[in-house]
Amino acid sequence: MKRIVFAVLLWAVAVVVQAESWIRVNQMGYLPQDIKVAVMIMEQPENVKSFTVTNVATGKSVKIKKVANKGAQYPFGGTARLDFSQIKEEGTYVISAGSAKSRQFKIGKAVYAGANELPLRYMRQQRCGFNPFLNDSCHTLDGRLVLSGKDDGKKVDVTGGWHDASDYLQYLTTSANAVYQMLFAYTQNPGVWKDEYQANGRPGSNGLPDILDEARWGLEWLVKMNPNDSTFYNQIADDRDHRFAGFPADDNVDYGWGAGKERPVYPCCGKPYGLSKYKNDSKGLASSVGKFSSSFSLGAKVFAGIDEEFAQKLKAKAANAYEVGKANPGACQTASTVSPYYYEEDNWSDDMELAAAEMYRATADRRYLSEAVRYGRLEPVTPWMGADSADHYQWYPFMNMGHVLLAMQEDAKVKKEFLRNMKAGLERVRDRAGDNAFLHGIPFIWCSNNLTTAFVTQAMLYRKLSGDTSYQEIETAMRDWLFGVNPWGKCMIVALPEDGDYPRDPHSPIWDKGGHRLDGGVVDGPVEYYNLQGVRVMNPSKGLYIKKQGDKATKVVL
Repeated sequence: MKRIVFAVLLWAVAVVVQAESWIRVNQMGYLPQDIKVAVMIMEQPENVKSFTVTNVATGKSVKIKKVANKGAQYPFGGTARLDFSQIKEEGTYVISAGSAKSRQFKIGKAVYAGANELPLRYMRQQRCGFNPFLNDSCHTLDGRLVLSGKDDGKKVDVTGGWHDASDYLQYLTTSANAVYQMLFAYTQNPGVWKDEYQANGRPGSNGLPDILDEARWGLEWLVKMNPNDSTFYNQIADDRDHRFAGFPADDNVDYGWGAGKERPVYPCCGKPYGLSKYKNDSKGLASSVGKFSSSFSLGAKVFAGIDEEFAQKLKAKAANAYEVGKANPGACQTASTVSPYYYEEDNWSDDMELAAAEMYRATADRRYLSEAVRYGRLEPVTPWMGADSADHYQWYPFMNMGHVLLAMQEDAKVKKEFLRNMKAGLERVRDRAGDNAFLHGIPFIWCSNNLTTAFVTQAMLYRKLSGDTSYQEIETAMRDWLFGVNPWGKCMIVALPEDGDYPRDPHSPIWDKGGHRLDGGVVDGPVEYYNLQGVRVMNPSKGLYIKKQGDKATKVVL
């Protein structure tokens, strides 16, 4: 799902009050056996020789000389990696080096306990139809078909699903991926998920883990978006949505059928389309229907012992969607109307690889395994990995779960090939990071935090499947980046941790109009700023983090 856009400026670079150096730590904390590295950034060049880690409760300090000075990294005069992995005792600590001191942080076995539930709070907050967070219903008239030939204007029932972050559009592309990710997360560790909410998202136990309640909410919407074997919908509403900036139940945008009435429903289309001068560059259906198929397949597997009738319906839809995708290769993009921005996804073999791999898991038919391997060979490495830039959502999803499923296979040859592919992607990012003090090799494109979380996920799964720990340091560094080990010292997930330095003013009507905190929402992250339509930087007088590239400099905002 497209993440919340906001602009928090790097005051630490532009405005120096007293301190001339800063120490960034993971504000969630560290597990006892973690690789533990803080990053020190300095306005002026400095060669750091040692640092001190102090237990806040006991006052005991340990002087550590494991320092890797990384030199000047624009705009900083000096940078250093401070490795305190030797500290394993649970407790609350602070790091000091010269005149700089870190914020307090914890080391403990339970520092991440319960964090897995927080993103579900955000998903419930984004529900369309009945919204349990706001205790109100919205968009109950969705919708009417557009660009559907003789069916133009026909009413269809597609109420449900989730809104798209800071606006109320709805996309199959991101929603199906969210469903799959939740289902996959559940299967990896079913025992850690709580049951504190009902199926409708209101508080109360219903005998089902909350992550499955949320995944089913999405699956039921996907079923509506695929009403029969030959019909697949790709999107509800379009960027005319931006004319309204209030609570979803009050949405009064007129798409041609009256203010606040039905919204347009776009079909999956294998060729460029749009309602105005702006057309996307669709070339097939496979990227969208492949996502339908993989989500339906895994949903059928998970719900088989819970709701057999529902599981069988999903199983049949998964098989049909796969065949439709196979017959219609190419990417199916989203549509815009009043601006040139849409999801420019142009890869699709990854979606079909995952769909085929899930079909193989569901049927044990080796035809699907062979086809998954064939699709996987079309894109051995997700193209953004190692790249400097990309178009908006050009290579989505941002990691290839099909590679993961093939790396799980008992077939030794297949397993080896796709572990190698996963490793190649990690290596490209590490190569791009070079000698960067944060080990950051992620391009600063729109939704860069999505790429960061994708990298961490791929690195973790690769390590677990292969036993190779070569990328554990950069895996940990990118995890830490999300929780404050970055130039801004900002946590990238709202309210995680609760006492962390996370964005307090994200772009969202729920915050702007109601002051409701967006707990669990992942913010977009650093983006190189150009003159994008509809985007403005707040408080420009406070300065910007300037990223130098050769003799040129580009503005980077968080």
